[in-house]
Order: sequence, then structure tokens, then C-alpha cells
Amino acid sequence: MPQALLLAPAGHGVGLTSIALGVVRALDRQGIRVGFCKPIAQPDGDGTPDSSTALIKLGATIDAPQPLAASRVLELLSNGDEQVLMEEAVARFQQAARGNDVVVVEGLVPQAGMVHAMRVNHLLAKALDAEVLLVTAPNDETPAQLAAAVAIAARGFGLTEGRQAGVVVNRLVAGPSPISPVSGDIPPAAPVPAGGPEAEQRQAESYRSALRAEHLRPVGMVPLRPELASPRVSDLVDALGTMILQAGDMERRRVREIVLCAMTVPNASRNFRPGTLVITPGDRTDVIMAAALTVLNGTPLAGLLLTGGLAVDPQVFALCQGALATGLPVLAVEDSSFAVATRLANLHLEVPRDDAERVNLVMEAVAEHLDGPWLQGLTRSSSTPRLSPPAFRFRLMESARAAAKRIVLPEGDEPRTIRAALIAHERGLARLALLGNPERIRTVAAQEGVRLPDGLELINPATVIEHYVPALVEARRHKGMTEVVARNELSDTIMLGTMMMHLGEADGLVSGAVHTTAHTIRPALQIIKTAPGAALVSSIFFMCLPDQVLVFGDCAVNPDPTAEQLADIAIQSADSAIAFGIEPRVAMLSYSTGGSGAGADVEKVIKATALAKQLRPDLLIDGPLQYDAAIMPEVARQKAPKSPVAGRATVFIFPDLNTGNVTYKAVQRAANVVSMGPMLQGLAKPVNDLSRGCLVEDIVFTIALTAIQAQQAAER
Repeated sequence: MPQALLLAPAGHGVGLTSIALGVVRALDRQGIRVGFCKPIAQPDGDGTPDSSTALIKLGATIDAPQPLAASRVLELLSNGDEQVLMEEAVARFQQAARGNDVVVVEGLVPQAGMVHAMRVNHLLAKALDAEVLLVTAPNDETPAQLAAAVAIAARGFGLTEGRQAGVVVNRLVAGPSPISPVSGDIPPAAPVPAGGPEAEQRQAESYRSALRAEHLRPVGMVPLRPELASPRVSDLVDALGTMILQAGDMERRRVREIVLCAMTVPNASRNFRPGTLVITPGDRTDVIMAAALTVLNGTPLAGLLLTGGLAVDPQVFALCQGALATGLPVLAVEDSSFAVATRLANLHLEVPRDDAERVNLVMEAVAEHLDGPWLQGLTRSSSTPRLSPPAFRFRLMESARAAAKRIVLPEGDEPRTIRAALIAHERGLARLALLGNPERIRTVAAQEGVRLPDGLELINPATVIEHYVPALVEARRHKGMTEVVARNELSDTIMLGTMMMHLGEADGLVSGAVHTTAHTIRPALQIIKTAPGAALVSSIFFMCLPDQVLVFGDCAVNPDPTAEQLADIAIQSADSAIAFGIEPRVAMLSYSTGGSGAGADVEKVIKATALAKQLRPDLLIDGPLQYDAAIMPEVARQKAPKSPVAGRATVFIFPDLNTGNVTYKAVQRAANVVSMGPMLQGLAKPVNDLSRGCLVEDIVFTIALTAIQAQQAAER
């Protein structure tokens, strides 16, 4: 029977749903099979899917049961049928419990007229034999006053000294929001306190001490973060009922600040920063054109909101076409600027059910501040934890931090690379060196709205090339390399970064956001060479399915490997799986399972399987297997009942590049699966290639992968 964890509010407006989202993410990170259930809907839940259930499904791909409608709950309570109510609640819990170790149960949030909320939460705790996690948020209370109030709530659940209640303090630092509270249930934006992280830590410790004094267990101290409350421009359209003059990128641009322009342009434009929504009357052509110039100069404003129902001069709009072409949204309302600002200040914007980015921000921000060992102790299951995508990413980050490697980024002035480098630096994933003209890099960073910290190293290739000329001449002397040719080669930052690795000045390299795969790999093949025991360079993708992470290889490098090469790819991929916390069960894929088919392609896989088993008898390797036999237990029982791999494979080796590349892209697109890679394997030192369509997050994860590979290379 899975453990039920009931989240219940200990106060009003505590952000219960945001904490539920974070708890699910934190449990998933640890490889615990987690389900979610909100057995009873809030009063506005009739006729529409419950908001909490929809957000959990969006952020965790959990198929949570729909809660009991509020009308049904009121009917049962008014008739005194509390037990029937709990029977129906338990039925929903059981639905969420299937195959899980812990089920996060979100209780009712008290609202006006809801006299039954706390009573229902108490009944749920007993009916489910649940551990209780109380969620609170400071208002004007001292830590001691807040802890005393939570202790009263804990006693209401029958929790005493003998059975400590867990407590999460949410929205730890109170402060004004640039957009007012975004939701009654998702944390509003607020600035970090003037004292910085140290002051924040001291405040958190004061709440921990006060809770312990009341015999309560502090499980999390979650601070306010402005980025959790940045709605999309399209969300304001829905909330304010504005007219859309120019849609632009309103589905993606987020409002981080609001500027009401009643000043002259020189004064108003000082506040034009990335993510700013500029509010101005429709006849203020000076402000409109100033905003357009700001966008053309590289500052991505969130949008323009024109007030007063005043039509914009068509000639002004024509002059602004360059800015509009960048995706700048332009909205209009009939209200005055003051009226619009007042409405925005009092607006409560719930996180939309289609805003996956914002949901994930909330989940990560909360999960980061929860007590992992306490959550780990909830599980009653003795089953081996599977490696879920959040758990994989969490381990990836932790391992990269522990490795503390120096990674060189040859595409130093590429915008996505700069943003990724900043994120990786802030997370401590590696020591990063950006290659490029420092002034150019800083300019691009400013246009992206980011400030580069001092710890992020910028290397000007023009000033260091001579240092590497002798080493490159020596490394390629057998190919007739001269100093003149070497200088020309080193003008390519990828070759320069590769030489840094060759001389031990860097541990790994990440490139490919603007360069081809061949361009990225060629210098490494010439200078770095393959690792001891590796016959070739190959690649894998980490396929992040909803329930686990699988390894696909080779889907990016070798077009038609021989049997010997295929065996090497299998061994490399299995070792990579081990290095990243995935238990390798290697399926050698073919269109035939066992002896069901014949032909040269099948014979190649049979030979490769035998070679791989001979070389690495410690690994579970089997083949040939069809994909369905490798991954589906019911198919495996029919086609390969004696196979130690069939039905539970974690590493899939494709017979050729055509098959592998098509399959990984089909799985990625058809199943909406996140794929990380390609990660190159087989080189003496790691070089990893990016897709030219990569996202910032892709680069961050590739940096982490490369850092871990560098640690493995150092240990060889």
C-alpha cells in the first residue's frame, strides 16, 4: 500500500498547490514512484477539470483522477454522509496509488463560506492513514507566532509530540509584487530581501528554530521568487479583455515589470528593460516610437499596451514595422492608463493550464528547498527506484557539480550559449570559458538582458593563438603541419578549444549551436583521438520518457557500423548508462527476434551480440531483438521468454544510423519525449555536439553531461 502524504493549509493564502507541485517534483527526482490526487474539488471545480489536477498533469505527466465535484461534496455533508464522502475519496486515492510508492494528496483550501474545509481535511488524514504536511506562509507574524498557529493546526489533525507534523513555510520573504499577486495559489513575485541570500538564510533558520520549539518538523523553507509570477502577455489579454493590434510573440513573452509612461521619453525610457510591459496612451507617438527603437537596439520588451481607446497614427505604425517584425506584441484598451494600472495592480492571474514553462519553474523552485531525506523516508516500498527524468536531471546536476571541470565553449558570442553559460555558472555545473571577443560577448549578453558575473571566463582568441601554435605543429607534424597553417587553423575557435583540451587547460568542449557536427568533431578526431579500448567514436541520446530514461545509440555518427563496431557501440553505450545512473540492460535491435528472421542485417546483429558478450560478460546484453520485444514485457513473454533483457531493456542499440536516427526522432515527436544529446562517446576527452536548433536548456544539460564525462576520462 503506498504512503499517502496529505498537504493541508495552516492558514489562508499559503500557496498549497505550488507546494504540492514541488513535492511531486522532489519525490520524482529521488526516483520514488509518485502519484497525485486531489480527492475533493474546490467549490469552483464543478463542470471543469480541477486546476491542481490539470497543473500536475502538465508538469509531471501524472494522470491524476478527477476530484469529486463540489456539489456532490456539499450534498453528502449536508446529509451527514461523511463516511460515504470518504469512501468516494479513498476510491480516487486508490486510483492514483496504482504502481506508486507515495501519493501526494492535496487537501481543501479554505475559501469564503467554506466552513467544511478543515473538517474534510481531518477526515482525509484519517481515512488515508496519511502523513500530514502542513503548509503555511508568514504574514505579519513573528516566527514564534507562526509556529504556535501551525502547532494548533497540527493538534487538530491529532498530531502530537509522539508524531511530528512536517511543515513547509512558503513565501518566506514578504514584499511588494511588480504585478501584484499572480494567483491565490501560486507565489506572487517579490524582490529578494536587501540583505541578500545570507539574510534569507538567517530568516529561514529563525522559522526552523521556532517550529522545532513547537515539536514540529521543518521540511521546507520556500522563498519568494519574482520569476515564478511572470505571466505571458497573452494571459493579460485574457484577463483584461484587451484588443490585439499586433499579436507578435505574446504566447511566449513574459511580463516581468510594468511601466506606466506619463513622463517624457528620456525619463520613461530608463525603465525600458527586458520583460517590461510599456503602458501608454495610444496618442503618445513619442513613447511608442521610443519603445520600438529600444526593441531594435536589442532590448526584448514584453509588449506595448495602448490606453484610452485612441487609435495609433498609421504612419507611426509603419515606422515601427521593424520592431513589430521582431515579435513585439501591441495591445489596446478603452480604459485610461490609470484605470488599467489599477486593474493590473489588483489582478489575480492563475497559472494557465497550458503554461508548462511556468509550472515547471514553480515545481523546480519549490523542490529545491524541500528536505530530501524526509521525503525519501515516506516510502514504504522496498522496490528498486527507477530513474525518472526529473531524477536523472537532478543526478546529472549533482554529479556535474561534484566533478568541477573546466568546459570550453567555442561559440562564446552566440546568444543561447551565453545564457546557458550563465545558468550553468550560477548552478555551479562547471568552470566555463567562453571563446570570443570579450566586448562582443558582453554586448550580446546585454542585448539578452543578462549580466555576466566575474567568475565566467572570457578568452579572446586573438591574444592566445600564439601559445598553441607550437603544440599544434607538433601534434600534426606527421601531416605536414607548419606554423603558418597552424595559425590559420587556430583562428577557428573549435580548434583552439580542442588544443586547450590537448594541453590539459580544459576538460571538455561543447559546440554546435551554429557549427555543423563535422566541424565540431573534426579537430577532436585529429588531436584528441579515441579513448583506450575504444575502436570508434559513437553517440547516444538519453530519451526522457514519462516514467524512465532510456539510452538510444548510435543515432548520430556511424552510418553503417560493422559487427565489430556495433559491439563497441553497445559496450560504450552500456558504460555511459552506468556512468549516468541507469542500470544497463542492452538490447541489440533488429527486424528479427532470435531466429525468427534471416539475412545479412540479422547476421550482423547476431555476430555483434556474441562479440559484445565475449568482451563484456559482466553486462546484460541480448539480441537480435525487435523493439517491441525489447521494451514490452507482454511481447517479450511471447517472443523471447528466456531473455534476460527482453521486456525491460534500458539501452537500445540500433543496427545502423538510418534506423537509429529515424526511430529516436519518431519517439521524440510522436510521444512528446525530451531527448538529451547526442552525447559523443569513445573520445579520450569529451567533445559534445549541439543541434543548431537547440534550446538554452539543451546547452545547459550538455555542459553537465560533458563535465561528468570529463570526470570519467580523468579516472580512466
